Order: sequence, then structure tokens, then C-alpha cells
Amino acid sequence: MRNLLILLFLFGNAVIVNAQDLPRATPESVGISSAGLAQVTANLQGHIDAGHIAGAVAAVLRDGKLIYLEALGQRDIETTSAMPDDALFRIYSMTRPVTSLAAMILWEEGKFQLDDPISKYLPQFAVQRVFINPSAPDMTQTRERVGDITVADLMRHTSGLGSRSSDIYVAEQVRLRSITVEQLANNAARVPLFEDPGTSFRYGLSASVLGRLVEVWSGMPYDEFLQQRVFSPLGMTDSVFWADPARVDRLATVYRPSSDGTLSPHEMEEIPFTEKVPLIEGGVGLLSSTLDFAKFSQLFLSGGELHGRRILQQETVTLMMQDSIAAELQPIGSSGYMAASGWTLGGFAYALDPARYDHTVSQGEVWWDGSAGTRFWIDPQQGIVTVIMAQISPADGEGFREEFKNGVYEAIVERR
Repeated sequence: MRNLLILLFLFGNAVIVNAQDLPRATPESVGISSAGLAQVTANLQGHIDAGHIAGAVAAVLRDGKLIYLEALGQRDIETTSAMPDDALFRIYSMTRPVTSLAAMILWEEGKFQLDDPISKYLPQFAVQRVFINPSAPDMTQTRERVGDITVADLMRHTSGLGSRSSDIYVAEQVRLRSITVEQLANNAARVPLFEDPGTSFRYGLSASVLGRLVEVWSGMPYDEFLQQRVFSPLGMTDSVFWADPARVDRLATVYRPSSDGTLSPHEMEEIPFTEKVPLIEGGVGLLSSTLDFAKFSQLFLSGGELHGRRILQQETVTLMMQDSIAAELQPIGSSGYMAASGWTLGGFAYALDPARYDHTVSQGEVWWDGSAGTRFWIDPQQGIVTVIMAQISPADGEGFREEFKNGVYEAIVERR
């Protein structure tokens, strides 16, 4: 009987694993050219050969089917370790849409309303003031705040909270990997806002505070909530907050170009991702793999359901993928494609004007990237998910991500 139970357990687990694999198909079966994708691979290899990046893993899905998964180059140059297709990457700001998903799961359960003031759940924000001069913030030069930060303000970065790398936040040690997310939220409430809530788009710590709210609403540590309600149902087996000993050999090394053009290892944090730290945050904390994030992205093209598991209702997915920035607050950036983008409650940038992008996007496509060289796009018009991950700082890598996206769309035979 014991052996029978073991076999049933193993068979059950095998069914779960298989169910959580993305279905694979040939590019031609979904209207994309294999030859065109081969050229995409060659172009990406060219960036590696030129020393722009050490290696990369890229994936393309159309109509929910995986048609392209390539791992190229090296995970670590010094050890000549090849890049595996399940390599782990520091995805930094790509953590934010994961946090928005977690929050919206709880919103569907009635744990909060989008227009709730966050002080309802985090009272320390009730009396927060505002800097008189946001361009030269001074802790002694403040005024009373007009209005309250709402949950929606956190999601669309109209809260007035600043960037983790802003001088005043660094000086006040608002965000450190050696503190908890509860302490981070307390620090963010202690430092004045840069402007009144709802009056400007300012990319910053909003998603980290939102992650703290997920803990309050759910009564669970943030990482446990993600594991139970997001990662496990979606089959995201390699989305974690640190590279434990079983995963450390798959963690890609971050590189920075030296003055002579060669790539040198570069540590972006005071405590590396190979160590478990107190800060489990919803803004920039996750490691993930390309295939894991392809699954996350496909959830939104599949109407909130993946692997036969419904995570969100279709109406919620639609809400999360709409531009949510008021017209008077746009553009959200001053130059380039950010001046042609909106922002959604899902934690995505929203392509308002594709003609002003420096790479191919569709009207209404959503996307975002990370500061170590990762990016994803979700295109409802073409039914395509595109994910590319490398580890390079600064993240541009001589345009390898934009060229990759252009190549994928040049390979489309059947446009919609």
C-alpha cells in the first residue's frame, strides 16, 4: 500500500508539472517565420560576440504557445559557464506588475477598494507632509499635504513617493536590504512626499509599499502569499527573492562595460542576491527566469486563467491593462518612448503612441523592464508575449532588447 501511495504521489506531481508547462508549437503554426526567428537569434548572438552582453535567454509566445526559447552566451564569463535556458535573473522593476497582480487578487476578494486611503491600513501615512521644493527636498522645509494617497495611487505611481535612489531617500536610509518591508513602509511615511497625491506621475517606492499592504490585507508574509496565490498556480518554479544553494549555480552574473569595452562583474546591491535578506519587497526584489515570466505574462493574454487555474476574472485583467493616468498628468516621461506611454493599474507601461517608440510595439501593448537588462512585452493585438533577459548595467546593452523585439515582429507572417 505504501508503494502504491508513493506512485500515486509521484504520478500526481508529474501531472501537475506537465500541466504547468506552456504548450509548444512551430512558429509557422501561429503565423510566424522560423527563418525570421533564426535571424533574431543571429542578431542576439552578434550582441554577445561584440561584448555588449555576456548572454541572454529569450522567449516568444503566440496564442499561448511557446514558439521560441533560446539561451545564448555565458551565464558567467570567468567560469565559462554556459547560459542555461532556466537561468535566474535579477528582474528588478519587473517585480512591480507581480505585486499589482497580488493586490488585485485581494481586491477581487473585497479586502480593499482602489480609492481607499492607504492610511486606513497603514496609519503612519495619515499625517505625512510634502516637500516645499521637490527639486531640492529638505526635511525642514515642508507643508501640509493636500489629499490622501489611495491604493490606486500606489499602483499608478501617483502617490508622491520618491525613487529608492533619490538623494533624500538614500540620506534617510529609506530603503535598505537589511531592513524589513514594514520598516521600509515606516521610513517612506516618515519622509515627506515630493508632491500631493494624485497630482503627478513619479516612478518610485509605491510598489514596495503596495507589497506591504498585501501583507496587511492577507495576513501573510509577502513572499508566502506570492508562492501560494501566484507562483504555484502559474507554475513559476524559479521566481524567488534570493538564490538559495540549490539555485545559485543558475544565477546569471551582472556585468558592466569597462573603459576598454570589456565586461566586468558588477554587484548592484550592498547585500547580494545570493544571501537571504530581511527585505522582501514588491518593487525590485525578485529573481526569475525567462520562462517563468513568460507564464506570468501569458496570464494576461489568457484572460486571467492559465494551466486551467483561474487567478483573476477577465474584467479585472481588462482593468489592469488599461491606461490609468489622467490626461492632465500625461506624458509620464519627458523624452523617448516614455513620452508616448501611459501607465496601468497592473504595473505596466502602456503604449499610447507606437510611432514614437524606438522599437516595434502595437497600440495598447503593455510592457516593462528591469534595471539589470530584462524586459517583457504583452501585445493583445498580435496575441504575442515577448520576454528577454540578460544581466547588464546600465541596462541598455547597446539596444539588444529593442533589436530583439524588432526582429520578432519582422518575422510575423500573419499580422492581425
